[in-house]
Amino acid sequence: MPAPLPLDPIAEAHRQWTDHGWGDVADGMAAVTSVMRAQQIMMARVEEVLKPFGLTFARYELLTLLHFTRSGALPMAKASARLQVHPTSVTNAVDRLEKAGLVRRTPHPTDRRATLVELTDEGRDLAIQATEKLNTEVFARPGIPDEHLDSLLRILAGMRHDAGDFDTGDAPTKW
Repeated sequence: MPAPLPLDPIAEAHRQWTDHGWGDVADGMAAVTSVMRAQQIMMARVEEVLKPFGLTFARYELLTLLHFTRSGALPMAKASARLQVHPTSVTNAVDRLEKAGLVRRTPHPTDRRATLVELTDEGRDLAIQATEKLNTEVFARPGIPDEHLDSLLRILAGMRHDAGDFDTGDAPTKW
C-alpha cells in the first residue's frame, strides 16, 4: 500500500472546482469521485482475498450466483441479467471457469437456443471457501463504521433505483 498523501486530492479538486467557477457542481464532482475511489479501494481488498483462489470478482460473483440457485445452474442470459453485465462478460467468465473445472455448459432441457451454465462440485466448494474468506477479511470489516452502513446502503439503493437498476414497485426494501 502506498504512503498516504499529505492532503485529500478530492478535497483539493473540490477547492479547484470552486475556484474555477464550478462551485455549484463541486459537491457532485466530489461525491462521484469519492464513490469511484471507494470502489477502487474495495475492489483491491476483494481481489487480494480472491487471488489465492484463482478468482477475479466477476468469476466469484458467477460462482456464487450459481451456488445460490436451487439447481446450481442458470441459462447464460439469465446469469448476465442477474449480474447486470453484458453477455460477453458472462461468456468470458464461463470460459475461464469451465477451463478450471468449476462450471460446465449444458444444453437447456426445454429451450434448444439456450445454454445452461452449471456449477460443478469443485466450483461449489470453491465458492463456499472464497465466501468464507471474504466474509472474514472484507465483509465483516468493510472500512465503514457499522453505524453508517444502513445510511450508506439506503443512499446507494436509492441511487441505483433511480438509475433503473431495479424496480421494487410498492414492496419495501430492507433499507
